[in-house]
Amino acid sequence: MSLLALTCRAPLRCSQLAIFSSTYLRHYGRTRFSVRRLSSHTATPRDTGIEYVRNIGIIAHVDAGKTTTTEQMLYNCGALKRAGNVDQGDTVTDFLPMERQRGITIQSAAITFNWPPKERLNPDGRQYIINLIDTPGHVDFRFEVERCIPVLDGTVCVIDGVEGVEAHTERVWSSAQEFKVPRIVFVNKLDRDGASFKKSVQDIGLKLNGMPLVCQIPWWQNETLKGVVDVISRSVVSWMGTKDAPEELARKPLEGTIKDEVERARERLIEQLCEKDDELMELWIARGNDLPDTAIKESMRRVVNTGDGSIIPVFTGSSLKNTGVVALLDAITDYLPSPSERPELEVRVGRTYQPLSHVIQAPKPSKKPPPRIEALASVFKVVNDPRRGMLTFVRVYYGVLKKNTRMWNANLQQFEGSLNMMQISAGKTIEIPHLAPGQIGAITGLKAARTGDTLLAFNSNSTPQTDLATIQVRPPEIPPAVAFIVLDAYNPTGAKALETALENLSREDPSLRWSKDEKTEQYTLSGMGTLHLEVARDRLENHYKAEAYWGEISVDYKECLTARTTPHQAVFDGVVAGKSGKAACSVVIEPLQEDHNDTLSGTYLERDGNIIQVVFPKEVLVPNMEETRQHLTNGVIAALARGPRRNSPMHQCLVTVTYDASINSSSTPSSHLVGAANKAVRSALKEAHQQGMIGILEPVMRVTIVCPEVSAGAVQHDIHTGRGGHVLEVRDMQETQAQEGDIVNVSNIYAPPDPYEFQTTLRETRKGRLRMLEITARVPFVEMLDYDTQLRGKTQGRHTLTMALETFERVTGPREKAL
Repeated sequence: MSLLALTCRAPLRCSQLAIFSSTYLRHYGRTRFSVRRLSSHTATPRDTGIEYVRNIGIIAHVDAGKTTTTEQMLYNCGALKRAGNVDQGDTVTDFLPMERQRGITIQSAAITFNWPPKERLNPDGRQYIINLIDTPGHVDFRFEVERCIPVLDGTVCVIDGVEGVEAHTERVWSSAQEFKVPRIVFVNKLDRDGASFKKSVQDIGLKLNGMPLVCQIPWWQNETLKGVVDVISRSVVSWMGTKDAPEELARKPLEGTIKDEVERARERLIEQLCEKDDELMELWIARGNDLPDTAIKESMRRVVNTGDGSIIPVFTGSSLKNTGVVALLDAITDYLPSPSERPELEVRVGRTYQPLSHVIQAPKPSKKPPPRIEALASVFKVVNDPRRGMLTFVRVYYGVLKKNTRMWNANLQQFEGSLNMMQISAGKTIEIPHLAPGQIGAITGLKAARTGDTLLAFNSNSTPQTDLATIQVRPPEIPPAVAFIVLDAYNPTGAKALETALENLSREDPSLRWSKDEKTEQYTLSGMGTLHLEVARDRLENHYKAEAYWGEISVDYKECLTARTTPHQAVFDGVVAGKSGKAACSVVIEPLQEDHNDTLSGTYLERDGNIIQVVFPKEVLVPNMEETRQHLTNGVIAALARGPRRNSPMHQCLVTVTYDASINSSSTPSSHLVGAANKAVRSALKEAHQQGMIGILEPVMRVTIVCPEVSAGAVQHDIHTGRGGHVLEVRDMQETQAQEGDIVNVSNIYAPPDPYEFQTTLRETRKGRLRMLEITARVPFVEMLDYDTQLRGKTQGRHTLTMALETFERVTGPREKAL
């Protein structure tokens, strides 16, 4: 059919003509025969039904309503007889005492349920399995969020309808953007005073750098939220005070203003989709706006599943009143992808990343074929359950993982034996015989696995000697600690219990690190912030029953080199664990520059802000080279843990270790290699300190403070003059004008009007509301330890404070002398 004929079949408005014109070259300039992207997961009889699995997470700023939304989901699917309440402390996912006391999520929780329940299921319908992870919203627990996000196939971002898009929402959104995880947004709390759906939609476009696609609009009656209307189907999908059953909603026909607004919203939705989706564009050219609901839903699913975040579907309601939650569950199954629709997983083998299918392809026939991988899974969470012991939550990417299977831990390079396998459904535990590809579940019995490890099941129990033994799914990148606390055990017996508790706690959360000073027998626990360490202390005392004397939370300063050291050779000769031997190596340490990552060649390791590389002489054949490299590296890591100036960890160092083949041999014990590297590094650092080449680094935080306009001047002055910080930006929270360089212009964003826009008295009241400003600054962390308490006096408690590590900077002048 000609272009003219296509155009004549559907009369074009001006805006539609603009879409058509801008899309014509993109659409018709290439072949009309498009090839669909093949799924990275090949369906087999053992995983039939994977298209009915949804692995999703809930992300947002603290107190946006993530946990309440999760509770209502469990209630609506029939897993709970009544939804728990955060304020009452009886929620399922916030199970830690401190979570219920503070009303925040600390640990991510994975639960499994079916949707829709049998009473809502169509005669020819089928239930979906939803594996849902409720993640923390506080910035101190960002490591929790970033370990979970890559495991997910889709996310629901919850936004407070009163506050709009807040600081941490932008951070977790950018994490999801990095891994191209498909996302939808749920604007929550529209039942509260001051809620604005229009402002929230505009915030989404301006702050999350995507075009918001309004899929539902709130139905207001006398400034009160009564229901939610679906734009695509032009029908009520939720009504306050009902169970949202189809027969109940059918009695709520659209009429008057809301009907006209729905038509306007549907038209804009189709226009925005056509700009991104060629298939819908072709159908629209043929039929105009009279498109079937299924075609629009399929188009939105295609656009969302790219994961680029350019189009952001927006849904709405009130989780506390269970309004819009059922429709949100339907949207999850309609628009978010199954595991089989996601791009192929890339795994790290050695220092390279390769598609999983290339790594596990069938080996070539040989007399003794290497072990074959039967299953591959990633550990994204470890939880110490009081009744079941350590629960290891995994996501299976390949094969079928069976219970009682001996699994190879690629990170620890050792086998571990599993016992039971289960799925958590609200308060119930369901034992299962296996986990299929794409599934999420918990395993008991693993003694050493920690968050971020990769588990492999082979067809034999012999230690794998090939590259398959080193496969890792997204090795964890643990951020450097910014705060620490010192603790002493009461007695030697208590010290053993304390070490066990610290080890288990660091398995649960690898961003918590601990060490012991052998001279003073004191323990140091390091973490990501004040709240992070307070939670760790509460967990040690109340869950693990560990008794200790606790110090004060302090800033975790680092030490650094200011100049390159001379080569230092060390020989370790002695008896360790009954083994005698001799080992030697030489070490050079230099300040780590930004371009070192680009210029380094060969194998190297990044750990705690340092880079370690081991060099072997080219003319010498070193037996067990990888094991030798690992032992030398371990010695360097141990030496860098305490600097020579103030016993703080070394940071931003490039350590080059050269293997001494004239002394070392194949019979050199591993402990001696570790000792030689440790001795060489300590010697180099000691000499550097004597020559004044050791500096001190302090953590500098990116701080975001939202406070009333009347307090903003005092806060800025205090940050600049009293705390050595720099104010980077001050933004009016109610300002919606697009700024130069913004990806989305506010004038192009469609959002339905709020009810008070049509009433003078309410509009005047809103104009008189407290004007809030957002202050963004860079401030040394030592000045922010107790700043939240001091802010209350300046803002009368009307503020929010969030901060995240931005960098480590050198301490100079009087502040360095004070340290």
